[in-house]
Amino acid sequence: MRETVHVPLGDRAYDVVIGPGLLPEAGALIAPLLPRPRVAVVTETRVAEAHLEALRAGLAAAGIEMEALVLPPGEATKGWPHLQEVVEWLLAQKIERQDVVVALGGGVIGDLVGFAAAVLRRGVRYVQVPTSLLAQVDSSVGGKTAINSPRGKNLIGAFHQPALVLADTSVLDTLTRRDFLAGYGEVMKYGLLGDASFFEWLEVNAPAMAEGDMALRVAAVKRSVEMKAEIVTRDETEQGDRALLNLGHTFCHALEAATGYSDRLLHGEGVAIGCGLAFSLSARLGLCPQEDPSRVFAHLDAMGMKRDLSDIPGDLPDDAALLDLMGQDKKVVAGTLNFILARGIGAAFVTSDVPRDAVLDCLNDART
Repeated sequence: MRETVHVPLGDRAYDVVIGPGLLPEAGALIAPLLPRPRVAVVTETRVAEAHLEALRAGLAAAGIEMEALVLPPGEATKGWPHLQEVVEWLLAQKIERQDVVVALGGGVIGDLVGFAAAVLRRGVRYVQVPTSLLAQVDSSVGGKTAINSPRGKNLIGAFHQPALVLADTSVLDTLTRRDFLAGYGEVMKYGLLGDASFFEWLEVNAPAMAEGDMALRVAAVKRSVEMKAEIVTRDETEQGDRALLNLGHTFCHALEAATGYSDRLLHGEGVAIGCGLAFSLSARLGLCPQEDPSRVFAHLDAMGMKRDLSDIPGDLPDDAALLDLMGQDKKVVAGTLNFILARGIGAAFVTSDVPRDAVLDCLNDART
């Protein structure tokens, strides 16, 4: 049941290995990258409790020693203080440019550790071992690394491709249902942005996948990674097509900022809500049929996921303030906010031709 997706980026090419039971074999899979049998692992508390010893045993089976730094969990970890902590710890471990740093965790750890690897000694190699569905299908692949600023999410970072990604789908069994479904928001996004047949497959199979069907999980992760790899290969540094991967994210990042990057709204939940808003806005502008947002919302309902602003607990800023938060998004070019909209399911595109009033009306409708 193991699959491998190759990301063909010349001398920065790497494999994404997908399937159950990869942690026990991590040593054998990572060993070819190592000039000496040791790695530095950075993880967070909850992941460490669930998976760190399994990784240690998998590395030890290949004679690889491991030192580990365990950070606090949560989006707040993705900032300057913990970036400095990680870099200084790696220097204390005498990590050299040819050594390998391992990011064991979800998107927060992957983004933070990848950025630390990018700046340490002007770039050391790192391996992503993503432990959440969201990280396996999205943030671990493609080389985007970053920390957050109080002014917005992921505004400080670098493009730094991993040397290898090990997506052990058996670790998904340890996720809470909420965390799994948050990651599923990114899976759904791939079908909505560029593969209508994949979205149709998800409409049929995603409920069983959420219940634990391993073959379906491997298939969904593989197709998601394939789509991301195809787009990253065409546009590694987001000058064009790669922006399509941000479907739903313009809304999502504003909502995350509005909720203080807290557990009120997980990133994948914001993506799911943002995808619904993007399709609602597309229909409002006459770009796609009204049946398309209806399908998106019906699927979110079928999966038991958040779908509207009213599903986010607590108070949100008014619509104008949310639109101002969108103005901090990385997709602002020459002061103009670009949106990823859709001409239909599987047919996303980038545009800046979006009337402010249409966005405000769309946000207002999502509150009720």
